[in-house]
Amino acid sequence: MNPSFLPSRRKVLQGLGAAAAATAFPRYAYAADPLKIGLILPMTGPFASTGRQITAACKLYLQTHGDSVAGRKVELIIKDDTGLAPETTKRIAQEMVVQDRITVLAGFGLTPLAFAAAPVATEAKVPMIVMAAGTEVIPQRSPFIVRTGFTLPQNTAPVALWAAQNNIKRVFSLVTDYAPGHDSEKTFVNRFKAAGGTIIEAVRTPLRNPDYAPFLQRAKDSKADALFVFVPSGEGLAVMKQFEERGLKQTGMKMIGPGDVVDDDILVSIGAPAVGVITSMHYSAAHDSPENKAYVAAMTKANPGMRPNFHSVGGWDGMHLIYEAVKKQPNGNGQQLVEAMKGMKWTSPRGPMMIDPATRDVIQNVYLRETRMVNGEPWNIEFAKFENVKPSGDL
Repeated sequence: MNPSFLPSRRKVLQGLGAAAAATAFPRYAYAADPLKIGLILPMTGPFASTGRQITAACKLYLQTHGDSVAGRKVELIIKDDTGLAPETTKRIAQEMVVQDRITVLAGFGLTPLAFAAAPVATEAKVPMIVMAAGTEVIPQRSPFIVRTGFTLPQNTAPVALWAAQNNIKRVFSLVTDYAPGHDSEKTFVNRFKAAGGTIIEAVRTPLRNPDYAPFLQRAKDSKADALFVFVPSGEGLAVMKQFEERGLKQTGMKMIGPGDVVDDDILVSIGAPAVGVITSMHYSAAHDSPENKAYVAAMTKANPGMRPNFHSVGGWDGMHLIYEAVKKQPNGNGQQLVEAMKGMKWTSPRGPMMIDPATRDVIQNVYLRETRMVNGEPWNIEFAKFENVKPSGDL
């Protein structure tokens, strides 16, 4: 037993009851102890596609690499937080720490949910692997957070540069009104204006139950050269449908943005309206590498009808990070596992990536893509690459 863990763990126990407290005290891991990974994800609700994709990838990793590492049996404990209520995410994280005695917290579909769980990870000294949520400051909320997904500045800066270099002078900006949208808007506006572009108007839509129609009509009336869009994964179908219905494409207006709006998970459902959209993103199911071809084939075989998306590789690489850290520290405590993760490098289905030892955030390639029809289906086809993009979006 490690006495230094006891005061912080007691704080986590507050409000959870004396019965739970009896089993809450942590200890160093031993080879016989299971490696329990607690996945907290939106499995229902408007952001359920994120949970399905990450869960599928994590399960595939176990099937591919085995359900034990460094002599420890790996257990996935999956809980649905619905993606809508930070207090629910925090409660689930507390229960996983106390009742399930997890080794690692992981998942986190949206930024407010990652923020809610961060104090639990800090007090319990448990690694927290953020596989999806993309606001830049997330790792700053806890020294136990490590990210394997992306940041919005990373995925936005390249398309701002592309727009400025491709005769786009005037842009109407449309983002969802929460932290990732603010990150994306700030990055695009600053980079595009610095390159000589003009932002006609910057509007924000509600996170819950958004109606894009009036905003898209304003964009059409603005006669901008392009519409810059950021919406959470899963919302692209509604945006693209109304973009088509209101005739913005017919005016010659381009749609640009980070790749969430043409998420691979829903791209086939969007269909032809997505053709011609220019995005920048860290992953496409069409990425041309041996690792990705094998990954897409395995995901598709294990999950018929599912095309892996950018959230799925956040889950896949999160599992890889956990496995490799445990190989380095088979009996390590939370702090030791986090230290083992810092500076780690590997080749992902998305390409080369690294965990920045200073920020515990991901450094990776970001690709410019155009959505094109290939064999009757839309795919995000990469046509340019920015290497080793930092979390801040510095190219």
